[in-house]
Amino acid sequence: MKHVILGAGPAGIIAAETIRKHAPNDEIVVIGDEPEAPYSRMAIPYLLIGKVGEEGTHLRHGVDHYAKLNITLRRARAKHVDVQGRAVDLDDGTTVVFDRLLIATGSSPASPPIPGIRGPGVHTCWTLEDARAIAKLAQPGAKVLQMGAGFIGCIIMEALAMRGVELTVVEMGDRMVPRMMGPTAGTMIKDWCEAKNVKVHTGARVEAIERPEPGILDKLADMAGLKPKHKTAPMSVKLSTGERLEADLVISATGVRPNIGFLENSGIICLVGVLTDEHLQTNVPGIYAAGDCAEAFDKVSGTTIVSAIQPNAAEQARVAALNMVGQKAELKGVTQINVLDTLGLISASFGKWDGVPGGQHVELTDLAAGRHLSLQFAGDQLVGCNSIGWTEHVGVMRGLVEGEVRLGEWKDKLMQDPTLLMEAYIACAQGQHQFVAGKW
Repeated sequence: MKHVILGAGPAGIIAAETIRKHAPNDEIVVIGDEPEAPYSRMAIPYLLIGKVGEEGTHLRHGVDHYAKLNITLRRARAKHVDVQGRAVDLDDGTTVVFDRLLIATGSSPASPPIPGIRGPGVHTCWTLEDARAIAKLAQPGAKVLQMGAGFIGCIIMEALAMRGVELTVVEMGDRMVPRMMGPTAGTMIKDWCEAKNVKVHTGARVEAIERPEPGILDKLADMAGLKPKHKTAPMSVKLSTGERLEADLVISATGVRPNIGFLENSGIICLVGVLTDEHLQTNVPGIYAAGDCAEAFDKVSGTTIVSAIQPNAAEQARVAALNMVGQKAELKGVTQINVLDTLGLISASFGKWDGVPGGQHVELTDLAAGRHLSLQFAGDQLVGCNSIGWTEHVGVMRGLVEGEVRLGEWKDKLMQDPTLLMEAYIACAQGQHQFVAGKW
């Protein structure tokens, strides 16, 4: 049996290792499109602040790790999948055939249509190549403008601030982390960042990135090999508010999109991502998807979703790999959880944090203590929540939401005092998990 895996990120590597564990004699080929050893993008912020070197970002250590497992790594990009011929056309002109295929191509940063965004000095923070370029420009005192204050943007922001730059963040939404946090929580994060000397513009967007022509004195200094006495910032960034900001570096962190363009006209059904069933199999038998590019059913929301977080990638890869080798495994659901450290402020979001039609909610906010808790209910079930500063509740919030725990009378108790989450979990979840289909 020959297994071909498109993508050398966490999902691809975990799937390859899982296949090898259960099928010691099968052929495994992992195809990635970057010149680096397989690495974790989540480690890039730690690279930027010097906590790890480039090797510290690698998913597996040891130059012979993959060779010992008889896993072949190839550098190429998929151009087309022939589902009838069971083959993948690659951009190096070759074709690789497969018995089982895993699509784990991940996602790529979205590039908004802004004049000047593709010029020098503008970078995403997505690859090791990006990190190297950012490290050169993000020197202490440099003026850095970051577009986007979502989950990924806040992680990047932490690294930039620690490098001692003069940081400005521009977010189109009316608050920070708008896809993860409600108005109160998002505003609290903004206030926290501004107290940490990060300038934050919400309800604003970048309209143009311009690069002024150097003056005559600067040109003469450059010709003579001298540094200009009065250095002009290389970019002028125009905002929708009418403001203009100088920037030595612009970071684009405006979201990501699944890498699925090569599947067009392949016969593999894609919506936002590659549509899968509970086994992570696509509509084509023997072809699977996992990770940031996969769209799987989520029981909490009742819909298929793409949830681009590493825990999902790992679990989806495991389930897909087991099914690829003939075992039966099901995805229990798509984890909708984000835990974020923004300059020392811990926030979390679970499930339907913005509520459901006809549902009830309760909020508790203590601005002086930097704490906020928002709970969303459907009937007597907790279906979503936001929290800031209440780190002790993170585990039970996840357990109650993902476990679809019936709270009974504890729902009313939580409406009166949302901080009783631990007590509610102990009272309701500890025994309920043993009760299935009317039987203990």
